Amino acid sequence: MAIDYQRLAVEGVQSLSPYQPGKPIDELAREFGLDPASIVKLASNENPLGPSDRALAAAQKALSDLCLYPDGNGFDLKQALSVRLGVKADQITLGNGSNDVLEIIARCFADADDEVIFSQYAFAVYPLVTQAVGAKGVCVPALEWGHDLDAMANAITDRTRLIFVANPNNPTGTVQGRAAIEAFLDRVPANVIVVLDEAYCEYLLGNEYPDGIQLLPRYPNLIVCRTFSKAWGLAALRVGYSICSPEITDVLNRVRQPFNVDSIALAAATAVLEDEAYLQRSRKVNEAGLRQLEAAFERLGLEYIPSVGNFIAVDVGEQSQEVFQSLLAQGVIVRPVAGYGMPCHLRVSVGLSEENDRFVEALEHSLNKIRQGG
Repeated sequence: MAIDYQRLAVEGVQSLSPYQPGKPIDELAREFGLDPASIVKLASNENPLGPSDRALAAAQKALSDLCLYPDGNGFDLKQALSVRLGVKADQITLGNGSNDVLEIIARCFADADDEVIFSQYAFAVYPLVTQAVGAKGVCVPALEWGHDLDAMANAITDRTRLIFVANPNNPTGTVQGRAAIEAFLDRVPANVIVVLDEAYCEYLLGNEYPDGIQLLPRYPNLIVCRTFSKAWGLAALRVGYSICSPEITDVLNRVRQPFNVDSIALAAATAVLEDEAYLQRSRKVNEAGLRQLEAAFERLGLEYIPSVGNFIAVDVGEQSQEVFQSLLAQGVIVRPVAGYGMPCHLRVSVGLSEENDRFVEALEHSLNKIRQGG
């Protein structure tokens, strides 16, 4: 008798759908017979500058020790983060990307008897890890594409154990100000863990935005998550981390797998923290790219969601899937976000100026072709 192995999986996993990443360049090249070098990928919120020279040098040096396990405690990286962020090393948990940390948090603090709150249009990993641990996900309707923090606070019950808040939010690019975040945290009971996901925080410009780390002394139930995949340009190496109280960190490190961050990633991340010029260039290129894309959307008569991240969501109408496919045929990869409940939008990562121009040209061609029925 054939065995249905899916039914052997725990209940929360049985109905999960795998996370769908952006289409890889090589896959598109094979599919459409394109030269990989001609393809522009603006789908995964990667840093268009390429890696920092310091990170590359450190990674190259670490290759000589590939036969050895990495430092399971990540001592050097924790020390570098401690100095830069003004926290203690025992407040830091390292992860194989921030997604790893988000999963660790869910496994530590939620199970089948609990509820986890997150926002509509928020990062897809929140409901995924919630369902995987068997907890009940509570999706709170968004307000103007962003988190409705008042509604999220009102959704708290005796069963609530975790709340995920993305700030800035992916895929909408919205952000909550300092006062709004503090007012929300004031309403959350001390026995409910709040995860402030700041994967894109390095792109924020201005003192009106909150720095979650500065809030930690006031809110011991707060966990701040960050990553090296975006502004620091190390997406391929998968390095993320959380900062919180030593007590919560101790809990997280009981579940964290040993050697979950490899030696090359540890070395590159430690080195890039010293490359302030790279970070500032990343911010400058991103800010100019956002303005470039916004101007193009306005010229084309397209509505978009103002963003503070390194991406922007644009409304191309009910024919968004046709536009997406047309862009692919022209060698331009962006991200459809129908899976987030945004069927008319495409999310576009900010590229270099010439990459943005290439996207805009391809988008205009696609829209004209569709409007003309061709």
